Amino acid sequence: MKKFYLSILSLLFTVMVLSGCGQEDSNADQNETNQSEQAGETENQEKVVITISQDKGEEVITEEEISFEEGAVLMDVMVENFEVEGADQGFITSIEGIGQNEEEGKYWLYDVNGEMPTVGANEYELQPGDEITFDLQATE
Repeated sequence: MKKFYLSILSLLFTVMVLSGCGQEDSNADQNETNQSEQAGETENQEKVVITISQDKGEEVITEEEISFEEGAVLMDVMVENFEVEGADQGFITSIEGIGQNEEEGKYWLYDVNGEMPTVGANEYELQPGDEITFDLQATE
């Protein structure tokens, strides 16, 4: 009878050890899957270069390469990455603490790849590789 109980205990011990190893393998597989998904998300993110300047580019305040997800709108990316005021009205009045100057007729204007877009920053959908410049300049 002791042999029988000893056999059952040995069998139960073996089953517990094997199921524990299986659980560790499952956790390792899950960790690998999570890491692959995170790497895929990083790969799916595109990049743009945003330059903040004054006086038609004479003084560059900052220039940053910024990652974004497909379908992102320029205004949202600006708010996420820079200190921006006025974005809630759809018209930027200050970037990085530098405000427009109505008396001098200086306002924030932006261009994409050297051309002035036909929509505001709150409507412009970013494209991979865009080079965007926000410039505080006098309007004529």
